[in-house]
Amino acid sequence: MQEVVPALAARTGLGQVGGPGDVGGLIATLVSDESRWVTAQNVEVSGGLNL
Repeated sequence: MQEVVPALAARTGLGQVGGPGDVGGLIATLVSDESRWVTAQNVEVSGGLNL
């Protein structure tokens, strides 16, 4: 739905719609040993949509 992308991007703090690479970095961090003490969290990956 390419017609809604500009409207969504305009609503984010970063001015763009995220892609797999934006979300993938967070997922990789959360599943790494460095995040072994992170439990029961809600992590929003929205590019600042709700700022």
